[in-house]
Amino acid sequence: LALNPWDVVLCVSGTIISCENAIVVVVIFYTPAFRAPMFLLIGSLATADLLAGLGLILHFAFVYFIPSEALSLLTVGLLVTSFTASVSSLLTITIDRYLSLYNALTYYSERTVTRTYIMLILTWGASICYGLLPIMGWNCLKEPSACSIVKPLTKNHLIILSVSFFMVFAVMLQLYVQICKIVCRHAHQIAVQRHFLASSHYVTTRKGIATLAVILGTFASCWLPFAIYCLLGDYSYPALYTYVTLLPATYNSMLNPVIYAFRNQEIQKVLWTVCCGCFSSTMPFRSRSPSDV
Repeated sequence: LALNPWDVVLCVSGTIISCENAIVVVVIFYTPAFRAPMFLLIGSLATADLLAGLGLILHFAFVYFIPSEALSLLTVGLLVTSFTASVSSLLTITIDRYLSLYNALTYYSERTVTRTYIMLILTWGASICYGLLPIMGWNCLKEPSACSIVKPLTKNHLIILSVSFFMVFAVMLQLYVQICKIVCRHAHQIAVQRHFLASSHYVTTRKGIATLAVILGTFASCWLPFAIYCLLGDYSYPALYTYVTLLPATYNSMLNPVIYAFRNQEIQKVLWTVCCGCFSSTMPFRSRSPSDV
């Protein structure tokens, strides 16, 4: 095959994604202090994005160096599983943030840990099921007319994935609206109790809302174009349209470590100690509320 520049860009993106998220996975895995629910969810997100990056690299390698239908199905299944797990992990983080604010008094309890494990099991269970569908026979290799914009996925399979994404996005939007209300209410109560000026209350509220807007805006701008095109596009459309909408979706996995991991002060401390050559996996941390992550 002639080398497609878009495939090269996707492969490079996959390499960057893999490196970023590998750092997060290693830091969380080898630091015993990072066993709180919020770090488990961040680790799940980083693992999903790491697999997505590896899937992009393997897809490029198998297409141009080891062309095979079986390998194509495996890599597409891996990409479906990883990207589905990534989006689902973002939902679980949003739910965890909301509950940490809504049930602040009972958040640090054994029930929260149990709920976190249940969410992780459901997230990865559903993602693996979605990813196994092409391998188990739900593909368009024998019926090209049933193909979607992403071969060898069928049009119906991609529609299910797109509808699932819109459902996740709707839930996340609703939860972040509720989080904004809680943040505004808490900021106002603190300002009243401590006799802060109205301008201080305004600055605190604006900062919290701006952070949530960046999180949700990044997610929407990365994934919405591809999700909409999956519903409207057809296998006969130029492949250029698929690349143009798919590439921003991969950028979400590139930005997730920055938004959810590298901004966290505890993770920053570990990274700095590693860079200084004085790593200690048992160093104490103050686990902050997930709403601050």
